[in-house]
Amino acid sequence: MVKSYQNKSHAVMAQRSEPKESLDNFPTPPWATRALLEKVLNHIDFSQFSCLEPACGAGHMSKVLDKYFKTVSSSDLHNYGYGHQVDFNGEFYSVGSYDWVITNPPFKHAENFVSKALTIARDGVAVLVRAGFLESIGRYSRLFNIQPPSYVAQFSERVPIVKGRLDIRATTATGYVWCVWEKKFTSETRLKWIEPCRKVLESPEDYLEPISSKY
Repeated sequence: MVKSYQNKSHAVMAQRSEPKESLDNFPTPPWATRALLEKVLNHIDFSQFSCLEPACGAGHMSKVLDKYFKTVSSSDLHNYGYGHQVDFNGEFYSVGSYDWVITNPPFKHAENFVSKALTIARDGVAVLVRAGFLESIGRYSRLFNIQPPSYVAQFSERVPIVKGRLDIRATTATGYVWCVWEKKFTSETRLKWIEPCRKVLESPEDYLEPISSKY
């Protein structure tokens, strides 16, 4: 009789999945946000632009965006002690009210977040999503075939995103990409690889202290 074994390695068990009713709180390592701005969108000077982060959690992505954009507004459906408590899929944000929308959306609602963000952003949208987001006949029909991204930027090294915390020692079996819609970009979607950059863009200070509240 052949026995079956479950692969319980830490990387495999750390794949991003959530029970239906669970809060989707997966903080983004700051270096992954810096990679978007330094390696993918480094042709843009964001210093005069506004940005909305509508799934800010405890503010780990917003803190990085603050260093690049003129203004950053942060919100989340749940109160994590940072930004405003707002349902992004509601009517709070008006059409064309920000230059950019950049976020790591709840993975169950990522497609809805992109569709809504494209109406709010004047210049562009960038979302950090699992590589599997690119698959799906339905998503192709509803989104990618109608509004294809300008760039799909694949990390060449894994981005360790784990539930509820930043962990410098974490590992993961989940691959992530940045999908970017730059509204002035008219060519076909370009595939980019983000070179190994964690060692350059990561700081130990990213993990030392909780981010103060902006309430």
